[in-house]
This record gives sequence, C-alpha cells and structure tokens, in this order.
Amino acid sequence: MTTLNIGILAHVDAGKTSLTERLLFDAGATDRLGGVDTGDTQTDTGRIERERGITVRTAVASFRAGPVQVNLIDTPGHTDFVAEVERALAVLDGAVLVLSAVEGVQPHTRMLMRVLRQMRLPVLLFVNKIDRGAAAPGRVFEEIRHRLTDRALALDSVTDAGSARARVRAHDPDDPGHAARTAEFLAEHDDALLAAVVEDRPLPGPAALRATLRSQVLRGLAHPVLSGSAITGEGVPELTSALTDLLPAHPGPDLVGGDCHGTAREDAAEEPRGTVFAIERSPTGEKTGYLRLYEGALRARDRVRFERAHPADGAPHEGRLTRLEVVGSEGERDRPLTAGGIGRIRGLPGLRVGDRIGRPTHAPPLARPALESVVRPVRPEDANRLHSALAALSDQDPLIRLRTVPGEGLSVLLHGEVQKEVVAATLSEDFRVEAVFAPSDVVHTERPCGSGTAVEPVDLAREIGGPVTVGLRVEPGEDGSGVVFRRETELGALLPAYDRAVEDAVRGALGQGLHGWPVTDCVVTLVRSGYVAPLTEAAHFRHLVPMVTLRALERAGSRVFAPVHAFELSVPATELSAVLSLLGGHGARVRETEAEGDTWRVTGEVGAGEAHTVGAALAGATRGEGAWVSRPAGDRLVRGRPPRRNRTDGNPLDPDAYLVHLNNAGRAGTGG
Repeated sequence: MTTLNIGILAHVDAGKTSLTERLLFDAGATDRLGGVDTGDTQTDTGRIERERGITVRTAVASFRAGPVQVNLIDTPGHTDFVAEVERALAVLDGAVLVLSAVEGVQPHTRMLMRVLRQMRLPVLLFVNKIDRGAAAPGRVFEEIRHRLTDRALALDSVTDAGSARARVRAHDPDDPGHAARTAEFLAEHDDALLAAVVEDRPLPGPAALRATLRSQVLRGLAHPVLSGSAITGEGVPELTSALTDLLPAHPGPDLVGGDCHGTAREDAAEEPRGTVFAIERSPTGEKTGYLRLYEGALRARDRVRFERAHPADGAPHEGRLTRLEVVGSEGERDRPLTAGGIGRIRGLPGLRVGDRIGRPTHAPPLARPALESVVRPVRPEDANRLHSALAALSDQDPLIRLRTVPGEGLSVLLHGEVQKEVVAATLSEDFRVEAVFAPSDVVHTERPCGSGTAVEPVDLAREIGGPVTVGLRVEPGEDGSGVVFRRETELGALLPAYDRAVEDAVRGALGQGLHGWPVTDCVVTLVRSGYVAPLTEAAHFRHLVPMVTLRALERAGSRVFAPVHAFELSVPATELSAVLSLLGGHGARVRETEAEGDTWRVTGEVGAGEAHTVGAALAGATRGEGAWVSRPAGDRLVRGRPPRRNRTDGNPLDPDAYLVHLNNAGRAGTGG
C-alpha cells in the first residue's frame, strides 16, 4: 500500500468540497454523498462551516484507489484563511486546482496557482460543473492556457456541455493524432522527444508518453486538465486514475514475519521527522494533532520531542503519544505511522500547529496576519473564559498571537474581516463566550537601518535585579530572515540556562521595537557576557536583556513598514474608469491593466488595512459585476512620521517605567 497526500483547492463556489465528497463516495469511503447545501459534508464538520457554506479549517479524509491510499486535505477557499491553506500545502505531495466550467479562471484561482508554483507542487486541474447551464469547458481551457499556465494539457473533451447530458470522453492514447499532439507538447522539455518530432521518426508508445508526462508533472512542467461534474460524478473516475497515475505516492512499510500489523522496514528506523499542520479539540478540550511524517516511524506510546515552528513561539516540549491513529487505517490497532503518512496524535496538551519533530522542512514562511483587533467580553465576568478560549484558538492558528494590552484588553492578529467574524462566532458557539471586536488596526513591522551596540555592566544590572553583564549588537539582516541570533563570546562563557535566557529575551524584546512593532530581518550578536556565581540567576538575564536589546536598536535606528496585499480584479469595461478612481482614492498602486473580451483585469498592490474596504466598495462601484481577491504580499516603507503601537513591556528604554513593570509583574529580584 502506497500513500498519496493531495490538496483540493479552489476559488469559493467552484465545487471544491463537493468534489471531495464525490471522491470519497465513489471510492466507498462513505455510504452517502454529503452536500454543501444540505450541511452534511464529511470535511466541513463545524457548525460555522455548514451554516456559511465555506471551509474554515483544514480537514483530512482518505479513500483507497487500487493499491494507493489517497489522503484528501480539504483546504479553505476564502482568502482570509490563506495561512491555513499555506500550512496545508506544506505537507502535500500534489494538488488538484478546481475551476468552474461556468465562471472559469477567477482572481483567487490565479493567486492559488502562483502559490502552488512557489511551493513546487505537482498540480492537476479539474474543470467542474460541466453540467451547469452556460458551462463552456472549451473556453475555460483557453482561459487556463492564457491566464494560469501555458503548460496545460487537456486529457479529455466534453460533449453536451451545459446540460444534464454532459459527458466526458477521455482522449484515446492509441489515437495517432492524440499521440502526436501529446508528443509535441512534451517535446518542449524533452530533447529526445523533440528530435523524434522534428526528424519525423516513430514516436514512443502510449506507455512511454505517459511516463514522460508524469515526469514533467512532477517537475511542474506540465499541468493536465480534466473535466467533469462533482454532482453527477461524470469525469471523477478519470480524475482518480490521474491522481494515482501522475502524482508521487510514498511506499508504505513492508510487512514481515506473519504479524498481522507488520513491522516497518529498516529505513523506517531512522529518526522521525514531521510537522503538525492542523489541530482539533474535543468538547472536553483534548487536543488531536494532525502530523505529516516525512522520515522514520512513530507508534503509540512513543516519547517524542517537538520543536516550535519559530523560537519566539516558545521552548520545545515533549511527551508520550497516548494514542496514534494512522489516517486511512481506522480500526487497525497498533499500526505505525511511517514516512509519507498522516497520523492523528493525542497526549500532548502543549501541541500547537507548526510544531515539528526532527530537522525543519524547507517550506517558505507563512503569510503573517496584517490586522490586529482588541477583543472584550460582553460580560466582564467572562474575561478569564475569553482568555482561555482565545488561547485555545491560538493553538489551532499560532499566527493569532494573543497578547494583553494594558488598559485595552486582549489583542489578536487576523488576516481579514471574515476571519474576525468566524472567530467571534466560534467563541460564541464553541466556548459560550460573547465577545466584541474593536475595529481592526494595521500591524506594521520594524527593520534596523544601521548597526548599533549597547553594553550594560553589573552595576546597572543590579538595579534591575541581578549581577550580570550583557553586550549586544543589532544590525540589518537579509530579507525574509526574521531574527537571527549569533554569539561572538567564547564558547561556554555562559551556562546553558543563561545562554537560553539571553536568546529568548532578545527575541521577546524584538516583539516590540522602538515604535512598538515587531522587529524583523535583523541580526543580533552577543558581544559580551558576564555573571557572578553563585548570585546570578537566569531571570536576571531575562530582565536586563530587553534594555540592552532596545538600546542597541535605538543606536542602530529602525524604519517602519506597512503590510500590503497584492490584488487582482476583473471589472466590466464600462466601469474601469470608476474602479481606477476608487483604487487611487485608497492609495492602491496599479501595476497592470489588461483587456479580456468585454472585461478588464487589473492587478497591483494596496495597503492591507484598505484591502477589505476596497473589496467591499468594488461591489457597489461595479453593481455587483466586479470580482476582487487579495492576499498578503510583503510590505512597503512608511513615509513621514511612523505610527506607534501601545507597548505591553513597560518600555525597557525607560528604566524607571520598566522597573515598575517588573515589580507589577511580581518578577523584580525574585528570579521568576
């Protein structure tokens, strides 16, 4: 048995969840065909998802296709849940990008295709809803070639499109005409095949052409296009065959010795390496983590150590797996989780999305939320319950970054207004806490613009709570590097506990820079350290280091950057002038305008805080005929006076205020 992990992605309403239901039903994994309209789908299990008809959380389901176990990862379609999608993509072997045969290539479809290419994932395209009125799969295929990829290859044709009689006819691999067209397509990236085509030599047989196609699919050089209907099931068997034939599956464990559960082969004895990409909570609060394993093997009752996705997220944690269930092996007790598989794990209360076993995977950084909102309970007596509920939600989405703002309340980070609505509904329905969200503010970032060094000696340190010396240098780092911590002090100059305290405190301090915003793309170097045994405690370093870090940053200077979203919109030609005026009024930068029949496609970037407003205003400006999508796309320098964010750390640049903060926290001089 081999394993294949596939993601289903689509623009909202293209039929992504319906296709997932059809694949499961046709394979016999479910005994009924769930529907989005009826609210009984297998993957959209939450009440919010069923009421809204959208996927909010990543879900996993599996089915068997011959010798292959296919794990389907159903991902959110709304752009506010882009981080959820990117986390799921990081654990996939391939993806199916679903399009509607009626609406065709939509703005979010293009955004998803770009992300899939960046992740270097093999992609199949499925043109759904061929039975719907106004369906035009031929037109959609041309849109795919023009707007998504010029490496699209149709594997079938459709008859009677737009009616209940719509049927899919797979291209005959033995047909000379089809073989010639396929060979010409593949020859662009195959020199031997190109020579055969140019020199009019006999072409390879169907099996060889299929093998070449698979090779190019795996390298992202070809994107097969299939057609069908998730509602009627037409074309879905052909899609299933393409999944198992053209995408990369992982061999399962060899079974030896007559044990009904088998013993994993020798290469599964290597150190486990995997990533937690989703978390569910039971009504009692018990966590179930979804772990994709890349190497090694795990079994129930194994003791495991998890590293956080980022050092700023906290210290590593470990525990014993009280339960491990391999997805697709329900009912098989004690089956090990092996490389390529996905397992549901329990027994680790500290588990968070993004936690990993072993060395990290080479995945691009997740898009960080660009909005922040203060949350207050409707009833003041629910304050503690609200904090607990938001902490639980931050386990499922660590990017929420729960923090307490003195005098204001709890603050969470969000990708958009729809996500805010979903969080509010989740608090009410799952945690029975009614909460009010303040209007969202934009979350900026800071970057050092020079090099600065600060050294604080023992005497000053005693005022903060202990006899230690710390010297730090702050300077710019590479784009996208985050915070890099280095040491120029002698190896072993600090005890391990002190060394960890210094690095943790540096990263914590840079969560609020000179203007209160998180600092990124910087290098912090420990240039001096000292302590007095046996009087020194790790807490003394934790208290002093924020002062030294921000003083070094102050000498280096910092600049503030505002997050931006890349946008794409389609508008009727008659509304283009009004839409461009609307964009200009919100500070958007238009990069490209392109005529596409009687519509115009406009791309560019806009401030993250304006993206939702512009998207909402677009509906009125185009009388509902405009289509808009945006996603995080970096940031740009703030000109003029930079905005400031209220601090939560007592301001380490002001010793008196900082000391009051430490005393109020009950930490000054206590070592805790």
